[in-house]
Amino acid sequence: MLKDILKDSDQRMNKAVDSVRSELSKIRSGKATTALLDMVKVDYYGTSTPLQQVGSISVHDAHLLMITPWDKNAIGPIEKAILTANLGLNPNSDGQVVRVPIPSLNEERRRELVKLVKKFGEEGKVAIRNIRRDINEQLKKAEKAEHFSEDDRKRGEADVQKATDKHIKDIDNLLALKEKEIMEV
Repeated sequence: MLKDILKDSDQRMNKAVDSVRSELSKIRSGKATTALLDMVKVDYYGTSTPLQQVGSISVHDAHLLMITPWDKNAIGPIEKAILTANLGLNPNSDGQVVRVPIPSLNEERRRELVKLVKKFGEEGKVAIRNIRRDINEQLKKAEKAEHFSEDDRKRGEADVQKATDKHIKDIDNLLALKEKEIMEV
């Protein structure tokens, strides 16, 4: 019973860290990454289709993404979808591929992005602390129901605190890396 509760807490905390990692990957840092276009939907023959399903996306260099559509008729809708996604990107094409230059960020925009990164990090930390609180309540309920002793509960709470500290440190490391990446000129 105790092992199951601790395993559940670890899985939930890992999901919270993964969620922060996913959010951070979507933030533009001035470097080209295919994750920037993950949320772009193309109106492809009347159907809203994820960009990844309409063509292949590749990083040509640090400041250029290239999209090679499976169907050359999709070039116009791909350009339109990127423009309407409000990513601050201006795609252009030569009839074969769509090139998406990634503009450099100015100092003010970098600071705004760092604030956004910190906000996502704080949300992740709050989620982990909420999981810790839920798990500690589960441990207390299980102790009252006499599934295990007070010593087991205290040991479980200590293990949950260790897991909480580890996952919060993981988020701090992700934030530090992303902040460094954003502030790099």
